[in-house]
Amino acid sequence: MIDIQVTNLSIEFEKGKKILDGLTFQVDQGERVGLLGRNGAGKTTLFKLLTGKLSPDEGEARTAPGKGVGLISQIPTYPAGYTVEDVLNTAFRRLHAMEKELAELAEKMGEGDRSAMARYDTLTALFERQGGYETEMSLNKVCNGLDIPLSMRSQLFDELSGGEKTRINLARLLLEDTEILLLDEPTNHLDLHATEWLEEYLSHYKGTVLAISHDRWFLDKVVQRCVEIKNGKAEFYSGNYSFYVEEKERRFQEQLRQYEKEQAKVHQLEEAADKMRLWAFLGNDKLYKRAINMERRIERLQTTDRPTKEKKLAMGFGEREFRGDQVLEISDLAMAFGERTLFDGVDLEVIGGERIAILGDNGTGKSTFVKILLGEVTPTGGKLRFGPTVRIGYLPQLVTFDHPERNLVDTLLYDLNCTTQEARDRLAAFNFRGEDVFKEVSTLSGGERSRLKLCELMSQKINLLILDEPTNHLDVDSRDWIEEAVRAYEGNLLFVSHDRYFINEFAQRIWMLEEGHITDFKGDYQEYLAYLERQKAFAKGAAKQESAPAPEKQPPAKKRSGGTKELEKQVRQAEQAVAKAEERQFELSQRAEEVSDNYLELQKVYEEQHALEEEIAHLYTVWETLAAELEEMKGESQ
Repeated sequence: MIDIQVTNLSIEFEKGKKILDGLTFQVDQGERVGLLGRNGAGKTTLFKLLTGKLSPDEGEARTAPGKGVGLISQIPTYPAGYTVEDVLNTAFRRLHAMEKELAELAEKMGEGDRSAMARYDTLTALFERQGGYETEMSLNKVCNGLDIPLSMRSQLFDELSGGEKTRINLARLLLEDTEILLLDEPTNHLDLHATEWLEEYLSHYKGTVLAISHDRWFLDKVVQRCVEIKNGKAEFYSGNYSFYVEEKERRFQEQLRQYEKEQAKVHQLEEAADKMRLWAFLGNDKLYKRAINMERRIERLQTTDRPTKEKKLAMGFGEREFRGDQVLEISDLAMAFGERTLFDGVDLEVIGGERIAILGDNGTGKSTFVKILLGEVTPTGGKLRFGPTVRIGYLPQLVTFDHPERNLVDTLLYDLNCTTQEARDRLAAFNFRGEDVFKEVSTLSGGERSRLKLCELMSQKINLLILDEPTNHLDVDSRDWIEEAVRAYEGNLLFVSHDRYFINEFAQRIWMLEEGHITDFKGDYQEYLAYLERQKAFAKGAAKQESAPAPEKQPPAKKRSGGTKELEKQVRQAEQAVAKAEERQFELSQRAEEVSDNYLELQKVYEEQHALEEEIAHLYTVWETLAAELEEMKGESQ
């Protein structure tokens, strides 16, 4: 059954400039599809067409009749005085109405109205089937997953920030009986834990999902196929984001080969046609006709346009030479606002060349920590010291300029003290071309302002780059060229990010800020995730052991047959098994380095590493048990 049908859809906002131009695709019931495309490609416009907020110039965009549709980007207006709890409970309107009717029917039955009994029985069954007795449990589950504490649930909805309202609206949609979800950047205002919870929820969701997202990790985890809007039309990819990247490159190379093959043939025919025209000029009319026919053939051959790619960043960071090993030393650092302590007793050291990700839930103090490093906020305790040759470059989460009334060229002229031509060249490297360079900075989008700030930043000589959510406002193409620039940068990198694709690419060390302290993990993101899994398994095992009833006294175990020698043999075999598994672990770490630029292969290696870690843990348990038994047996024999 088709849940979303888009047929020959066209719409334009400026005369002669179509946003969508014959867009056609469908999404079947239960599918989870990623909608890709550059900023301005028409993704959000399509959602407005699907929900009836806009009308197309041509074609049709519709959802299956009778099915509930939820749109995350659209925040409804609620009556004045509505709390977050009230907003969340609007998801249960139908159930609350049924509950009210049941109460009225029960009252009638108490008055002896027997005709109410049949309706009461039918409604009770429906109420139970639709989860009427589980609303509170469902509400708490979603609120816990999306980090909506009880304190927030009592706040007035109108007093929340835009990001908080979006998060509440997402929770409401998940609680509703919605069969089609249209998600427009659902992870933008979620921290890592909430995003992971949402991914898990959507992986078991039985309805249909069409998601716009620049979160590449989210797309890899959630969607089954991708639809890219390009030049107003749809291109199809039958896999997640990583498949899309590989398949898109394969198609590009195939089209390029076809184009080059055609051009070689065209060049060959053009030379032959030129010679025939020359000979025809000397009096051979038959050759003239052949030349005309050959030129027509050339026109028919030129069917493939030269394929193009988004232009990559044409400049890199101007790095300053760093002298000395120590970049930053932090001693007993503490920060509090009134009675609320963000962190305390932080001791950290950064040496040359390290790339560190600062992670943590929203509100734990990541941005405050960065501001302390930049000298914008004074800590309540402790101290920090930078190396004498450290030069910092900083890209904030919300980019502002001192003179937003200036155009882009003038901004660079004043801030970088460069020539007009140098300013134009730098702006072109960041895809600001033509008339765009004369726009006022105040008219730029958040992503464009980040791009302009980077343009300035990369012109300076720095050796410590601090980024606060660098990919937040950027589309996938823009994220790619920022990553290309950071990849080429060889100095120290310190960044706050929720973009797990970015974290996985660049972090070599993790600072996790939680519960008032910073956990310093010296390893990359995949190693950190494996570490967390081991911690969970350990905590689960400890809790299980603690809650288990005291074991009943068992009769003495029978002695192993074969005596000490047999047990020694088993201990040696266990040691060999451990050594063999650890050798394989080393091979996998080398393999991970070899395929570090191939995301799909790297994922396979990490999955095998994770499975191997569990196997090694089991082998160690077996070895320790046998070794302890051998010691006990030797002790008894002495």
